[in-house]
Amino acid sequence: QFRKKRLRFGRSRIHEWGLFAMEPIAADEMVIEYVGQNIRQVSDPRAEGIGSSYLFRVDHDTIIDATKCGNLARFINHCCTPNCYAKVITIEAQKKIVIYSKQAIGVNEEITYDYKFPIE
Repeated sequence: QFRKKRLRFGRSRIHEWGLFAMEPIAADEMVIEYVGQNIRQVSDPRAEGIGSSYLFRVDHDTIIDATKCGNLARFINHCCTPNCYAKVITIEAQKKIVIYSKQAIGVNEEITYDYKFPIE
């Protein structure tokens, strides 16, 4: 059974704002779901008015856009050595992105994951 973790957003040393644990989180625990609007893949995201860094790809066709409607998960920053990872799960035929802890996370520690950007 998943109990919602106590989290807060605040100033980050990584990039402007970040998400922080307000309680200890054990390894391999569900931390938070990445919530937003499901949008279809478009050839040019700017044509749809999408210029946000709050986009999270679910699969080839679907992206979750947390720009206008989202939760605290959109404040999770990138780190090459993250303490969390993202996993796509299916609930009632709908794909969702859930953030899990890779290791124990202490109180006031920033929640991070690897965005897996392509190498430029």
